Amino acid sequence: MNSESAQKTTDQGGPSKNASDRMAFFFFMMSIACFAFGYGMIVVKFKIYPFKLLVMAESGYYQIIGAFDENLPWYYIPVENQRVQPVRTTPHAAAGINVITKVDAENGQSVRVLDIDGRQIHEWKVDWFNIWPDAGHLPDRLVPQSAPGSLIHGNVILPNGDLVFSFEQLGLVRLNRAGDVVWRLPYQTHHSVHLHDDGNLWVCGQFEQTQPDPQFPHRIPPFDEVTLLEVSPDGEILSEWSVAELLKKNGRAGLLYLGSLENRSTSVQGDLLHLNNVEPFSLTMEEGFFTRGDVLVSLRNINTVFVFNRHTEQIKYISTGMFVRQHDPDFIDGDSFSVFDNNNVAPEEKNPQSKIVIVRVPENTTEVFFEGTPEKPFYTDIMGKHQWLPNGHLLITEATKGRAFEIDRDGEIVWEYVNQLDEKTIGIISDVTRLPVDYAQLYGGSGTKTPESPPIH
Repeated sequence: MNSESAQKTTDQGGPSKNASDRMAFFFFMMSIACFAFGYGMIVVKFKIYPFKLLVMAESGYYQIIGAFDENLPWYYIPVENQRVQPVRTTPHAAAGINVITKVDAENGQSVRVLDIDGRQIHEWKVDWFNIWPDAGHLPDRLVPQSAPGSLIHGNVILPNGDLVFSFEQLGLVRLNRAGDVVWRLPYQTHHSVHLHDDGNLWVCGQFEQTQPDPQFPHRIPPFDEVTLLEVSPDGEILSEWSVAELLKKNGRAGLLYLGSLENRSTSVQGDLLHLNNVEPFSLTMEEGFFTRGDVLVSLRNINTVFVFNRHTEQIKYISTGMFVRQHDPDFIDGDSFSVFDNNNVAPEEKNPQSKIVIVRVPENTTEVFFEGTPEKPFYTDIMGKHQWLPNGHLLITEATKGRAFEIDRDGEIVWEYVNQLDEKTIGIISDVTRLPVDYAQLYGGSGTKTPESPPIH
């Protein structure tokens, strides 16, 4: 074979061999891609290695883009002002320590115990993926896939210093002081946890109803079935009530269908009521219109607050439309209660303000105890808590502003906390609670305040 023929043979065979190599390489890469996709689905479903690394990477990604993009996750609030003093207090602030449930930087969250001046006494770092890696009680679509997993919404400190809290709509947890899990209640608890005088816990619950209910044929699945739970300190459900059945039993079934939109239909679906608080009447309060065994309930989506007796299941008081998307009603005494009125669909759209309203039942009167103003704004469109302190002051959690503050009887601010994470970002807080100073000893602190605490201007 001469050199010309050899060159021709080489030229003819070369392209064919290259095409074959490219085809083999293509199928090789496709097989790798298919394997990676399949393994990725297994990683997410069964949370095997490297699931946590992927979660951390996703969290880091959103933190990076958040630095350049104002569209932060909803639990971060961009601010323009410079860093503020996290805690400001005055000599007039009520004595005690503060339990603050808040979102931290990098999609973290914690429950911190601070003295009145802001010094940290104790902290629980709360990570859904460490605490509840096997949430088989939840529908797949509700199982968190990335940090923070689920926000803490509703918590109490037990007399021994343990923490009980709800992962919002995902479950109830008790941690000891060291942060170890004492128990988990696999029930979709949410919004509020109340420690009653007898030591039991009262909690909001719900589950998704996917089948029609013959009792309520106009509720179209899927919808949220909301329940009231009494839970022992050991995590055992002692009592359970269906809110829908309570309303129907008391001739109030029409409240279940306020969300209907069609002209000739009462059918409803989804989050019909949005239960956000349940609280029994205190065993230490003097009875009046309200007595032992009465339970106060808040249904946000239908702007309704009612009181029923746990023994008779009779509703003895109900109000609809007096508040706007309210939260956290609290008994004040035997004849009255207060409500955190978010007021988030009120006419003042340009400058809305939330308020704390006192309802006196025998007189059928209401009083606005405190309301925000343009000069002293107070507004959170969702969430929000308030606590009456022993000296008559009021502690308010302005959740979506990342702020809590204490006011005296004249409405003057005597203590304030802001969860400012850096010069441009505030994290929301879901709850701030004032506990007696003695609780500080459970965590090795004193809880006393310094005489040189700066005033609030």
